[in-house]
Amino acid sequence: MPELPLTPSGRPTAETILSVSALNRSVRDLLEHRFPLAWVAGEISNLTLARSGHWYFSLKDDNAQVRCVMFRHRAQFLNWQPREGMHVEARALVTLYEARGDFQLNIEFMRQAGQGALYEAFLRLRDKLAAEGLFDPALKRSLPPFPRAIGIVTSPHAAALRDVLTTLARRNPSIPVILYPTSVQGEAAPAEIVAALRAASRRAEVDALILCRGGGSIEDLWAFNDEAVARAIRECVVPVVCGVGHETDVTIADYAADQRAPTPTAAAELLSPDRASLLERIAQLRGTLQRCMTRLLESRMQHVDHLSRRLVYPGERLRAQQRLLTQLCSRLSHAATRDLERRHWQVHSLLERGRRALPNVDARRARLSELMHRLAAASTRGLTAHDARLTHLSRALAHLDPRAVLERGYSLVTDETGRVVRDAHALERGDGLHIAFARGSALARVEDTRED
Repeated sequence: MPELPLTPSGRPTAETILSVSALNRSVRDLLEHRFPLAWVAGEISNLTLARSGHWYFSLKDDNAQVRCVMFRHRAQFLNWQPREGMHVEARALVTLYEARGDFQLNIEFMRQAGQGALYEAFLRLRDKLAAEGLFDPALKRSLPPFPRAIGIVTSPHAAALRDVLTTLARRNPSIPVILYPTSVQGEAAPAEIVAALRAASRRAEVDALILCRGGGSIEDLWAFNDEAVARAIRECVVPVVCGVGHETDVTIADYAADQRAPTPTAAAELLSPDRASLLERIAQLRGTLQRCMTRLLESRMQHVDHLSRRLVYPGERLRAQQRLLTQLCSRLSHAATRDLERRHWQVHSLLERGRRALPNVDARRARLSELMHRLAAASTRGLTAHDARLTHLSRALAHLDPRAVLERGYSLVTDETGRVVRDAHALERGDGLHIAFARGSALARVEDTRED
């Protein structure tokens, strides 16, 4: 929003021209910043519960009234329904509805007048008894699955009593119901409720108790927020189901009871087994039992037939045993004979295998003689062949012997150093020579050399 031109005193200037929307928006901002959340008390009038879930109404007192709206996202958290003429305390934001220029309150939370102090007292007592362990889940008793009698602690004129009796009669009319009358509202109600609980505990004629009352404001249900009532519930010798108010109503008696029911009707349903379901279950069990008995009888009859077939005259049984003994003796004899024959053939087979395993000395001796003869012949042939080869090599070597060449008239000439002279050009006049003949040798000196 654009800022308005202001004078030094903080007021809009005389020349400022505002639209209606800007004016309403400025006033709304001023109200919302000037007045934070505040509690406003008054009487509800002109209440309208819109289909959208929003609540529209006015709060008034003897001298003035103001329009109010409580939107659905706030109203859904209340556990009670507003009515015309109801005195309430509302926590509201002061604002302006711009579209119509209406001054109104946006309600964020609302409670019935006087409920704040009662609720604080409720919280203090709840915390005190919880600290003592009165609400310990370990102390809670289980409800009987098939109660022989049910007691009801409530007012004989309460609408909740009719609902409980109708539910019990519908679900299981065979269960006796005993009423312990008491007031459920007013100053005398707590003492009467305690007396009724103690009477039911002392007489011990029921298996469980229903403590019930219809819905109402916190003031109407305050008798069930009494400390003496809570202690009497825990001292009762039979389990107690508390069905007080509607589902959103919670009392100290709900915490102290062995089980809480959201409504009196729900309490009756918790304690009374459904007769139709029980009859259906009994019929199923009867059918199951009948089938089991039929199978058992058939099995026993079959067993009897089996035993009757086994039941034979003792003499006949002796004769049968005699025949069996004879057969067994015969089988034993045949088995022994077959075993002896089998062992005989096994011994014979082992002897035969042993004979075949013995070595043949004559054949081995003949084989050895043959091998020795062959070895001697082979040695002789080898020596002859080697001798012939040696003779051949000796003859070849004899042809290469220099002395043999000298025997044919040749001579071997060497110089003074003993080297063989092969070329006449290697000699010079006066060189000494050694000449070897086939028999003897001679010394000579070179006089001259010639070409071939």
